[in-house]
Amino acid sequence: MADEARQRKVQDRIQQTVASMLGRRIKDPRLGFVTITDVRVTGDLQHASIFYTVLGGDEDRAATARAFESAQGIIRSEVGKALGIRLTPTLEFIPDALPESAAALEDALAAAKARDEQIARASVGASYAGDPDPYRHDDEEDEEGDEDEAGL
Repeated sequence: MADEARQRKVQDRIQQTVASMLGRRIKDPRLGFVTITDVRVTGDLQHASIFYTVLGGDEDRAATARAFESAQGIIRSEVGKALGIRLTPTLEFIPDALPESAAALEDALAAAKARDEQIARASVGASYAGDPDPYRHDDEEDEEGDEDEAGL
Protein backbone atom coordinates (compact mmCIF):
# COMPACT_ATOMS: atom_id res chain seq x y z
CA MET A 1 0.00 0.00 0.00
CA ALA A 2 1.27 3.41 -0.98
CA ASP A 3 0.84 6.28 1.41
CA GLU A 4 -1.73 8.95 0.59
CA ALA A 5 0.84 11.55 -0.47
CA ARG A 6 2.40 9.19 -3.02
CA GLN A 7 -1.01 8.09 -4.25
CA ARG A 8 -2.00 11.75 -4.74
CA LYS A 9 1.25 12.45 -6.64
CA VAL A 10 0.66 9.48 -8.94
CA GLN A 11 -2.92 10.64 -9.57
CA ASP A 12 -1.76 14.16 -10.43
CA ARG A 13 1.02 12.89 -12.69
CA ILE A 14 -1.38 10.59 -14.58
CA GLN A 15 -3.86 13.44 -15.04
CA GLN A 16 -1.17 15.79 -16.38
CA THR A 17 0.27 13.14 -18.69
CA VAL A 18 -3.06 12.10 -20.20
CA ALA A 19 -4.21 15.72 -20.62
CA SER A 20 -0.99 16.71 -22.39
CA MET A 21 -1.20 13.64 -24.64
CA LEU A 22 -4.69 14.62 -25.74
CA GLY A 23 -3.41 18.00 -26.83
CA ARG A 24 -0.25 17.02 -28.68
CA ARG A 25 0.32 13.29 -29.21
CA ILE A 26 -3.04 11.64 -29.91
CA LYS A 27 -4.42 12.91 -33.22
CA ASP A 28 -7.76 11.10 -33.19
CA PRO A 29 -10.54 13.27 -34.63
CA ARG A 30 -13.06 11.52 -32.35
CA LEU A 31 -11.38 13.20 -29.37
CA GLY A 32 -12.96 16.62 -29.69
CA PHE A 33 -13.39 18.84 -26.66
CA VAL A 34 -12.33 16.44 -23.89
CA THR A 35 -11.39 17.45 -20.37
CA ILE A 36 -9.76 15.12 -17.87
CA THR A 37 -11.63 15.98 -14.67
CA ASP A 38 -10.20 13.53 -12.15
CA VAL A 39 -7.99 10.48 -11.68
CA ARG A 40 -8.38 7.90 -8.91
CA VAL A 41 -5.69 5.31 -8.21
CA THR A 42 -6.10 2.27 -6.00
CA GLY A 43 -4.02 2.00 -2.84
CA ASP A 44 -1.60 -0.47 -4.43
CA LEU A 45 -1.16 1.80 -7.51
CA GLN A 46 -2.24 -1.02 -9.84
CA HIS A 47 -5.41 0.50 -11.32
CA ALA A 48 -6.24 4.06 -12.37
CA SER A 49 -9.73 5.32 -13.14
CA ILE A 50 -9.60 8.38 -15.37
CA PHE A 51 -12.73 10.54 -15.42
CA TYR A 52 -13.41 12.78 -18.40
CA THR A 53 -16.09 15.08 -19.78
CA VAL A 54 -16.94 15.73 -23.41
CA LEU A 55 -18.50 18.84 -24.86
CA GLY A 56 -21.23 17.71 -27.22
CA GLY A 57 -24.05 15.22 -27.55
CA ASP A 58 -24.40 11.50 -27.04
CA GLU A 59 -22.71 10.71 -30.37
CA ASP A 60 -19.65 12.71 -29.31
CA ARG A 61 -19.50 10.88 -25.97
CA ALA A 62 -19.73 7.48 -27.66
CA ALA A 63 -17.04 8.40 -30.21
CA THR A 64 -14.77 9.66 -27.44
CA ALA A 65 -15.22 6.42 -25.49
CA ARG A 66 -14.23 4.43 -28.59
CA ALA A 67 -11.22 6.69 -29.16
CA PHE A 68 -10.01 6.20 -25.59
CA GLU A 69 -10.48 2.45 -25.96
CA SER A 70 -8.36 2.35 -29.12
CA ALA A 71 -5.64 4.64 -27.71
CA GLN A 72 -5.48 2.97 -24.31
CA GLY A 73 -2.22 1.12 -25.06
CA ILE A 74 -0.25 4.18 -26.15
CA ILE A 75 -1.64 6.22 -23.25
CA ARG A 76 -0.67 3.50 -20.76
CA SER A 77 2.82 3.31 -22.25
CA GLU A 78 3.30 7.07 -21.94
CA VAL A 79 1.91 7.05 -18.38
CA GLY A 80 4.40 4.30 -17.46
CA LYS A 81 7.29 6.38 -18.81
CA ALA A 82 6.10 9.49 -16.99
CA LEU A 83 5.60 7.73 -13.64
CA GLY A 84 8.83 5.78 -13.58
CA ILE A 85 7.47 3.19 -11.15
CA ARG A 86 7.98 -0.56 -11.36
CA LEU A 87 4.46 -1.48 -12.45
CA THR A 88 2.36 0.70 -14.71
CA PRO A 89 -1.27 0.83 -13.57
CA THR A 90 -4.07 -0.37 -15.80
CA LEU A 91 -6.17 2.47 -17.11
CA GLU A 92 -9.95 2.74 -17.16
CA PHE A 93 -11.66 5.69 -18.82
CA ILE A 94 -14.98 6.66 -17.25
CA PRO A 95 -17.25 9.44 -18.50
CA ASP A 96 -17.77 11.87 -15.65
CA ALA A 97 -21.38 12.43 -14.57
CA LEU A 98 -20.58 15.94 -13.34
CA PRO A 99 -22.34 17.84 -16.17
CA GLU A 100 -25.51 15.75 -15.84
CA SER A 101 -25.50 16.15 -12.06
CA ALA A 102 -24.99 19.89 -12.37
CA ALA A 103 -27.83 20.13 -14.90
CA ALA A 104 -30.16 18.17 -12.59
CA LEU A 105 -29.23 20.44 -9.69
CA GLU A 106 -29.84 23.54 -11.83
CA ASP A 107 -33.27 22.19 -12.80
CA ALA A 108 -34.17 21.50 -9.17
CA LEU A 109 -33.12 25.01 -8.14
CA ALA A 110 -35.12 26.56 -10.98
CA ALA A 111 -38.22 24.55 -9.96
CA ALA A 112 -37.81 25.62 -6.32
CA LYS A 113 -37.46 29.27 -7.37
CA ALA A 114 -40.58 29.06 -9.52
CA ARG A 115 -42.53 27.50 -6.64
CA ASP A 116 -41.32 30.24 -4.26
CA GLU A 117 -42.45 32.92 -6.71
CA GLN A 118 -45.83 31.23 -7.05
CA ILE A 119 -46.27 31.18 -3.27
CA ALA A 120 -45.19 34.83 -3.03
CA ARG A 121 -47.79 35.83 -5.65
CA ALA A 122 -50.50 33.89 -3.81
CA SER A 123 -49.65 35.54 -0.49
CA VAL A 124 -50.04 39.10 -1.80
CA GLY A 125 -53.06 40.64 -0.09
CA ALA A 126 -53.71 37.57 2.03
CA SER A 127 -54.55 37.88 5.70
CA TYR A 128 -54.14 35.55 8.64
CA ALA A 129 -57.00 33.14 9.35
CA GLY A 130 -57.02 33.84 13.11
CA ASP A 131 -56.15 36.78 15.27
CA PRO A 132 -53.32 38.98 14.04
CA ASP A 133 -51.35 38.10 17.19
CA PRO A 134 -52.45 34.71 18.58
CA TYR A 135 -49.97 34.68 21.46
CA ARG A 136 -50.60 35.64 25.08
CA HIS A 137 -48.71 38.53 26.54
CA ASP A 138 -47.74 39.17 30.17
CA ASP A 139 -49.45 42.55 30.33
CA GLU A 140 -52.89 41.06 29.57
CA GLU A 141 -55.10 39.90 32.44
CA ASP A 142 -55.43 36.18 32.74
CA GLU A 143 -59.06 35.39 33.53
CA GLU A 144 -58.43 31.67 34.04
CA GLY A 145 -55.57 32.40 36.44
CA ASP A 146 -57.85 34.65 38.56
CA GLU A 147 -60.45 31.91 38.90
CA ASP A 148 -57.84 29.38 39.99
CA GLU A 149 -56.49 31.72 42.67
CA ALA A 150 -60.01 32.41 44.03
CA GLY A 151 -60.69 28.69 44.35
CA LEU A 152 -57.70 28.17 46.62
